[in-house]
Amino acid sequence: MSTVFPTKQGIERNWHVVDANDVVLGKLASHAARLLMGKHKTTWTPFIDTGDHVVVINAEKVKLTGKKDSQKLYRHFTGYPGGLVETGASKVRATRPTRMIEEAISGMLPKTKLGKQMYRKLKVYAGDKHPHAAQKPVALKIKSGLPAA
Repeated sequence: MSTVFPTKQGIERNWHVVDANDVVLGKLASHAARLLMGKHKTTWTPFIDTGDHVVVINAEKVKLTGKKDSQKLYRHFTGYPGGLVETGASKVRATRPTRMIEEAISGMLPKTKLGKQMYRKLKVYAGDKHPHAAQKPVALKIKSGLPAA
């Protein structure tokens, strides 16, 4: 008996839309990364991209637990000497809310060419509108995991 590997034509890619409203960032990122890698499918293979497309809406309303909103730092390097730029999570949420989710999800994907290919199937939008209605994405509900206050 031989092992059957999925081919490019045999991979079925579905579209999922995830509402980030009141969902913890890490929980959202782990679910999205799992969908992008294709680990939820029976045809998952570590060296083949069998994942689905993921659309995340309401990125500006994602939750951070604890004091992360005031203490978490996002860093990037400009390329110049002394060019390390640190920005707080609250300012990133105000200026580029999609960056928080994109960095969290990309950090959970493989750091290879295959991981970059998986990352290209991620679409993040700050508001509740997205231009992917023609693909008929299926709504995915992620439980917040936080106790009711």
